[in-house]
Amino acid sequence: MIRIVTLAVLASALSVASALAQQPGTATSAVDDALFAQVAAGSGLSEVTLSRLGVQKATDSELKKFSQQMIDDHTKMNQQLVDLASKKRISLPSALDIKSTFCTQSLAGLSGQKFDQCYAKAQLTAHMEAVAAFEAEAERGQDADVKALATQALPRIKEHLKMIKPIAMRYEHEKENTQGTSPASR
Repeated sequence: MIRIVTLAVLASALSVASALAQQPGTATSAVDDALFAQVAAGSGLSEVTLSRLGVQKATDSELKKFSQQMIDDHTKMNQQLVDLASKKRISLPSALDIKSTFCTQSLAGLSGQKFDQCYAKAQLTAHMEAVAAFEAEAERGQDADVKALATQALPRIKEHLKMIKPIAMRYEHEKENTQGTSPASR
């Protein structure tokens, strides 16, 4: 089931990236700033929700610490986005999307090391998606203020990705070792 969720998340990341990639009718690969803001807000809501679950359920002290830092950092970034969107009259989502709701519910049903493993993978995927969206806006955004927000937040989001990647990889390697399989044999 986790592989299906991961594949679904990766497929949605590709669709988000392509949706952000080009505005209809333009010859350049400009990013739709309002669409980026909506995607970033949805991602931010999801990140805080997942991280609260991580603080409650993670058994790994590194994941608990990571989760609390995500709550702190993403709450601050989310508020900056809400403030800017309000000034720009961009409507932002106020609830989790279906994918994030499903992911949260799926993780809520797990415990122990299985939770830690799946939670780390979900965080890795979420931050890969966020980096792609924020890079697209930082590079090709048209609104100077929205582009500046993305540019300012991007190093922090990349740092989050850098933090979660080795944790997620450790769980993946532990899983492979306990199953006695290698990635090539799957």
